[in-house]
Amino acid sequence: MSRAFDIGLVPGDGTGPEVLREGRKVLMAAADKYGFGLNLVEFGLGGDRYLATGELLSDSVLSELRDLSAIYLGAIGHPGVKPGILEKGILLKMRFELDLYINLRPVTLYPGVATPLANKGPEDIHFTVVRENTEGLYAGAGGILKKNTPQEVATQESINTRFGVERCLRYAFEFARHRSRRRKLTLCGKTNVLTYAFDLWERVFREVAAEYPEVETDYAHVDATCMWMIKNPEWFDVIVTDNMFGDIITDLGAMIQGGMGIAAGGNLHPGKVSMFEPIGGSAPKYTGQNKINPLAAIAAAQMMLAELGQAEAAQGIEEAIKTVLVNDVRDLGAGQMGHTTSEVGDLVMKYLLKGA
Repeated sequence: MSRAFDIGLVPGDGTGPEVLREGRKVLMAAADKYGFGLNLVEFGLGGDRYLATGELLSDSVLSELRDLSAIYLGAIGHPGVKPGILEKGILLKMRFELDLYINLRPVTLYPGVATPLANKGPEDIHFTVVRENTEGLYAGAGGILKKNTPQEVATQESINTRFGVERCLRYAFEFARHRSRRRKLTLCGKTNVLTYAFDLWERVFREVAAEYPEVETDYAHVDATCMWMIKNPEWFDVIVTDNMFGDIITDLGAMIQGGMGIAAGGNLHPGKVSMFEPIGGSAPKYTGQNKINPLAAIAAAQMMLAELGQAEAAQGIEEAIKTVLVNDVRDLGAGQMGHTTSEVGDLVMKYLLKGA
């Protein structure tokens, strides 16, 4: 056995434990087949713990997470907890405290998956979004003055530091140079209105681009980016953008690649612990019904292994997912797959072990 990895499992809320269960068994099958070890440690973070104890994400748990090879998340979101509490107290705190400064989102349409875009296929929808993950409007700068009065004022500031912008852009250029199809990088912003923040982004983009002459560069306003993602998604190879715009365009990307049931993402600090997750929510109305689609969670496991240097295992899982989508699952919606959650996981594992 070449190497062992310490993986923190955070099943979370709703259907999170169900999809993570399937990802876990695919991971274990990959470890057996490709000869690496997995030490799995479960953390009971989420709405149930918060309601029972008032605890969100403690410093002691954060300390344990820092020492892991990676974190594998199911979903966070509980109908009994006011929106924003779990998201800020667990997900955003994890991003900020662990400095997970890159959100990496592949947007890939697999064969056999339907897209709402007319006359577009897998050869057209195949790009990656690199989203800055710890600054911007999500930094939490701002406040409310004279709350619940006619004179109430609410402010929310977008924080963009040269350090944060540059390290995100450098990651994007490295990704475009070494891991993209066409070595093309598009900066997505709003320079005509957000003249301070995106003046910084654009200046640093041009400066870093001079160090990567082999990477083709261009720029698009975020509204134009949304338009072209629908009209001509084949124009894109790698897109880099700030936190808020990245949040918006990656959900659009999920829809054109077939929906939340297939969309996975990574929250990365290259060289340190990173977190991987399906990007859909906890879907509490389907909890315990064994009908939710686990493929996004399995794809997140595939991303995790790729980032941990297990390229062969990651490729094996991706090929198994593709085979399931061509042979077995045509509708990605919950209860519409023709198979249960656990059956889909079993199918991926079967194709992985036999060499899809």
